[in-house]
Amino acid sequence: MAAWLLLAAAGCHSGKEKKPKDKGPQGLRAEAVVVQPTTLDAVYESSGNLLANEAINVYPEVSGRITAIHFREGAPVHKGDLLIQLYDGDIRAQIQKLKVQRQLQVITKERQDELLAINGISKQEYDNTVAQIASIDADVEYNEALLRRLQIKASFDGIIGLRNVSVGAVVTPTTLVTIIQQVNPLKLDFPIPEQYKGVIRTGNVVRFTVTGSRDTMSGQIVAIQPGADATTRTIMMRALVPNAANKLVPGAFANVYLTLDRNSGAIMVPSQSIIPTTRDKKVAVLRGGKAELVTVTTGMREVEDVEILHGLTPGDTVLTTGIMQVKPGVEVKVTKIKQNTAR
Repeated sequence: MAAWLLLAAAGCHSGKEKKPKDKGPQGLRAEAVVVQPTTLDAVYESSGNLLANEAINVYPEVSGRITAIHFREGAPVHKGDLLIQLYDGDIRAQIQKLKVQRQLQVITKERQDELLAINGISKQEYDNTVAQIASIDADVEYNEALLRRLQIKASFDGIIGLRNVSVGAVVTPTTLVTIIQQVNPLKLDFPIPEQYKGVIRTGNVVRFTVTGSRDTMSGQIVAIQPGADATTRTIMMRALVPNAANKLVPGAFANVYLTLDRNSGAIMVPSQSIIPTTRDKKVAVLRGGKAELVTVTTGMREVEDVEILHGLTPGDTVLTTGIMQVKPGVEVKVTKIKQNTAR
């Protein structure tokens, strides 16, 4: 009987040893960040086109034969520079003839001045001579205007394009001679949704990039379309872009970045610290050496960071690693901590 009791007691003791008590996780090692207010720009991205500040297609005003070309393709030109000369020999001859006739009438008038003083000529005859001189002057002015129409000049400072004509060619008002573009500055046209019209003002700075360049360039808004497009519900904006080095060309596509608002007190956390759930989003905050899951409301998202609108305050320590193993109340040992300071 004694032996049986000893065996039973031993069996009971052995059974207790086979069921160790589950003590749960003893701690977690993780990295964290201390959040502080930072500056966050609300940026709207759009697509735009670079355009020449001034651009014209050069056509002759009248038909004629080209006698001289005074420009070099792709070269700068200045306002008033002579580009094309059409044949003007017949008009110049007509002007010369009129000037000879005028000189004769002037001599006649000088003689009649003396005769009129002694009543040797009628006042009507004298007046006819004066009118003849005025008529010749009008004819000269008319023919000089015809001369100017035979000269094609630059309308503004710019860069001239490729020529489509040669000396000796007969051109008409439909003949495209060349183009002129003013490339410094350039215009940047881009649309924005109509709801942002009240936020944007002339004088605002706009940033943009172009294909083939890693540089971010900037311009200044100079005009805003007064009405929205009925189809796209967007409003067209126009900015002027400096281009002294001629790095940009008209017709290029641009990615436009427009700052709509600036928040100097934004709370930003690394995107990997956000814990999505079926109903909301949470972050793990370290308080008193233990983890606490806090429900947050997120805002704008950048490449690496997410804005927190509600749920965090400056100075909170947010875990950035090990968040999938976090449970409320678990002790956390921070191995690396970063100050998320203002940018």
